[in-house]
Amino acid sequence: MDLRDVELRDRVEAERLPQLMELFASGWWTADRVADDVAAMLGASDLVFALLHRPDDRLVGFARVLTDGVYLALVLDVLVAPDVRGSGVGAMLMDAVVRHPRLAQVRSVELVCQPELFPFYRRWGFTEQVGRSTLMRLTRSS
Repeated sequence: MDLRDVELRDRVEAERLPQLMELFASGWWTADRVADDVAAMLGASDLVFALLHRPDDRLVGFARVLTDGVYLALVLDVLVAPDVRGSGVGAMLMDAVVRHPRLAQVRSVELVCQPELFPFYRRWGFTEQVGRSTLMRLTRSS
């Protein structure tokens, strides 16, 4: 994929929601999401990053960030379409996230990922060395 044909957008338009749902279907943690909830999630996210492959008019990458703008930013739902993984789309997406002006002064930018992705995220300075912290979760049924 030629990255010159990929455009960064700061939102996912309503008419692209089916494309986002297709992208979510490719992620193990996002596969069971439903369109109404995703639309609400988009409206409540502080920052949205969408990569559109212009020739295909197709959403090929997505991420979002929740932040207080000072102490913490949490990067969530980093997804790249399976057929373009390894093409640089993921790197383009993360470059956009870490270089976003609203995150420039945030003290801690965090994300959760599987161990096999540690090398990918280390390129931007992320580390799994977070002291004795452990992820905890309360899951509610929908």
